[in-house]
Amino acid sequence: MRTLALLTLPALLLATACTQAPRTPGSADAATAPPAAGTFDATRLGDYHWRLRQATDSDGNRIDALFPRAELPLQVDFADGRVSVSNACNHIGGSYALDGNALSVGNLVQTQMACVDAALMQSDDAIGERLQAGGTLRLDGDDLVLATPAGDTLRFNGVPTPDTRFGGPGERVFLEVAARRVPCHHPLMPDHRCLHVREITYADNGTRQSTGEWGFLYQDIEGYTHEPGVRNVLRLNRYTIANPPADASSIAYVLDMVVESEVVDR
Repeated sequence: MRTLALLTLPALLLATACTQAPRTPGSADAATAPPAAGTFDATRLGDYHWRLRQATDSDGNRIDALFPRAELPLQVDFADGRVSVSNACNHIGGSYALDGNALSVGNLVQTQMACVDAALMQSDDAIGERLQAGGTLRLDGDDLVLATPAGDTLRFNGVPTPDTRFGGPGERVFLEVAARRVPCHHPLMPDHRCLHVREITYADNGTRQSTGEWGFLYQDIEGYTHEPGVRNVLRLNRYTIANPPADASSIAYVLDMVVESEVVDR
């Protein structure tokens, strides 16, 4: 039986970003290319988001419960001895261990949301049961393949994480994003409107510690879609881009989670 737990906001706020060893200069291509077929390098599991693209049972039949949304596949991530699942109804996570290519997973915990879509609810159980059962892993080109003891085969496509793409771990920051974009001068984009943002810091107990001055953010935030009339506080990873184009920023922001969301006006 899986153990359920409700994840609290302070824990989410203050969870640290996973760290990786810095990449060797000039090795970007090697860092973003999964290992060759026929090999299994466990250290590379954390370099990718693994998105489910195929799942069959022991008879070769498609496991429909693992595909609640065709446009948003279930995603499995490995970091710091933990495995997590996103794009189901709830966020699911737990510890894992490897013995060679044999995978074992500890008790899984999940948030406690009730989704209207029954298929999403069923996907929680479907992926949780298969991860909990463990199995064997192998890398096949760009894919990670999990074979379970029951004979199921799950094939995940590897998408490089931001840490992999940008050559190292990002800096954890919090930005408050105002409800409305504001006019700002951009030499290449007439009538450009920027996100209006200010940086926030938090104490160890999750309370707000300081708030910076409002300023313009000329670029977009990867993974974030601004909705007019809605104020947000975002937890982000900030990366320095090596050798950016002349007309582009040397900084990239990637959304980790939305901490606060408030409808201000419509």
